[in-house]
Amino acid sequence: MEILQIVGLGLIATFLALVVKEQKPTFAFMLVVFVGCAIFLFLVDQVFEVIRMLERIALNANVNLIYVETILKIIGIAYIAEFGAQITKDAGQGAIASKIELAGKILILAMAIPILTVIIETIINLIPS
Repeated sequence: MEILQIVGLGLIATFLALVVKEQKPTFAFMLVVFVGCAIFLFLVDQVFEVIRMLERIALNANVNLIYVETILKIIGIAYIAEFGAQITKDAGQGAIASKIELAGKILILAMAIPILTVIIETIINLIPS
């Protein structure tokens, strides 16, 4: 029932932020950032469990761990970029949020190049000469 704790914390923080925002907008924003980070940290253990499970599956399937690690890094970049962009949007800085999202996409593309290369080489090797 962790989701109930997370949603409860989020709703309480939202209510407090709305109340505090009228008097001290900076404190309201800091509350939102703090709660966002707290929720993120609350989920770190779950993320590690997923990573361990995927590594075990990869080992059982004889998949090269380099590819699994690269895919996990790509997923991590996507989540971190989204988290940063959402916080930046909450602060009213949509232009900076867009740049964070763009940076995340470019980093993902750069990390995916070795995997794309292997896929293309495999397809080329499957095509009869």
